[in-house]
Amino acid sequence: MIVALIVSAVLLLLVTALTFFYIVKFVDKDEELVVEGLTEQIVIHGPKTVFLPFFRKSYKIRKALSLGAMEYCVVQNFLTGDKRVEIGPKLVFRNPYDEVVKNSRSMEKRTTISLKANEYARLLDERTGKVRVVRGECGSLAPGPYERFMDGDKTQAVDLRIFEYVKVQDKESGAVRTERGEKLVFLGPFEEFVESKQVAVEVDESTAVLVRNKRSGQLRLVTEKMLFIPSNDDEVIEVRNLIKLADYEACIVRDKTGKDIFYFGKNDSQRSFFLPPHSELVSLLWSRGRRRERRDLKIKKIDLRPMYMSFEFNCRTNDNVELILEGSFFWEIVDLEEMMKFTNDTTGDICNHARSRFIELVSKVTLQEFMLQFNEIAERVHQSDNTNFYEQRGVRIHSLEVTGYRCAESSTALILEEIIQETTNRMNRLQQQESENEVQLKQIRGDIEEEKARAELLQIQTENSNARSKMEGMAEAERVKSFLMDLATSFPNMEEATKVGMWNTLRKEDALKAVSQGNARLYFTPRDANLSIESHDHINSD
Repeated sequence: MIVALIVSAVLLLLVTALTFFYIVKFVDKDEELVVEGLTEQIVIHGPKTVFLPFFRKSYKIRKALSLGAMEYCVVQNFLTGDKRVEIGPKLVFRNPYDEVVKNSRSMEKRTTISLKANEYARLLDERTGKVRVVRGECGSLAPGPYERFMDGDKTQAVDLRIFEYVKVQDKESGAVRTERGEKLVFLGPFEEFVESKQVAVEVDESTAVLVRNKRSGQLRLVTEKMLFIPSNDDEVIEVRNLIKLADYEACIVRDKTGKDIFYFGKNDSQRSFFLPPHSELVSLLWSRGRRRERRDLKIKKIDLRPMYMSFEFNCRTNDNVELILEGSFFWEIVDLEEMMKFTNDTTGDICNHARSRFIELVSKVTLQEFMLQFNEIAERVHQSDNTNFYEQRGVRIHSLEVTGYRCAESSTALILEEIIQETTNRMNRLQQQESENEVQLKQIRGDIEEEKARAELLQIQTENSNARSKMEGMAEAERVKSFLMDLATSFPNMEEATKVGMWNTLRKEDALKAVSQGNARLYFTPRDANLSIESHDHINSD
């Protein structure tokens, strides 16, 4: 009996324990109990002690979703389909039939974004179509359950400096507004930037701006000095610089009626100007290259100074030798209006006409004749041109020179090279002979000049000797005269012959004194010494 009671008590305890374990559940603070009943789902949030219903399908205890300060999650009720956003920091307890929607990376937690003062975000509610704009410094931002970022993520506002602007269009109304610095520009719900931020145009003495009003469609040129920023309806078409012409330059402006207006730098009123609205600067398209084979030389400012232009073309002589001529024009534009009337390729026309004239004249002479008179032929090309070809086109040819020629065929070129070499050698020999002749002539002229100088020297020496002798003679005569006059005064009765003899004796004495002072030897004849030699025989007598 006692054993039966004990067994019954144990069985009761076991049943009670099993029943308690099966029915009673303890739910912590960060947990929730989900019970799948026979007809509905029940969710019980902790902390709590729960007695489970006896009749149920299943149950489970799960952790509540813990969100940090920069996290959020999207919770969807799969029974009704409604969604809600839970933003941390918090513990997210789900209601019956709630599930956390995972993102594209299969994560339940999502990260919010933080906006700085110069940032903003636009969110589109895909259920209602409304756009929400959130500007910076508003805490962490999480999109609503049906919202998505329109611009991918947060967007930085456009910062405008004082000389910058930007155009913004409202896609809902179509209106355009211009925002100018200094400021931060945030877009509204339906706004878009028409273009990136632009720099204002500094309108001054050398800069203007062409503007079209989109409302009226009219063009205007703004030349008033300012920092120009277009209004809401204005569009900057072009920034135009001041066109400046030198004294020797000109340009052509075509107005809205198609009329060409000519501007010359030599005129003070046309030296500098802005291109008016509906006008264009005419660009001339000239040929270039030595054969003018490429017509791609664009010219807007025309140089009216005389200039050189080279050319090269083929022609044949009367004896059928094909030559390649090289040369240059020295030409200038004298009447710009006439040039525009008759040609649109001035350089091409000049070279083509000259080529025709060369072909005509060269075909009348042989190669030998051409080699002797090619400069004369070049001169006749433009000076003997009876047509008014150049005058019609407003140009003047000052000179035309052939700077070189060669044969187009190699065999003929070799023969021509030999002829030119022989001619060159002959000219060198002639030049050498002329140089030798010139040297000899210089020598002869030098000898002539030397002899002339000698003759002049002898003449001068003779004249000096004669003058010296004359002076000495006059001095001697003066001494003789004084001596004789003194003798005549002292000895009136003395004869002239005696006086002359006394003078000669004194002169001989002077000569002897002069000779005695040197190393010379003096020899006297008996006559000079007035000596006589006699022989006497002496007989001694006893």
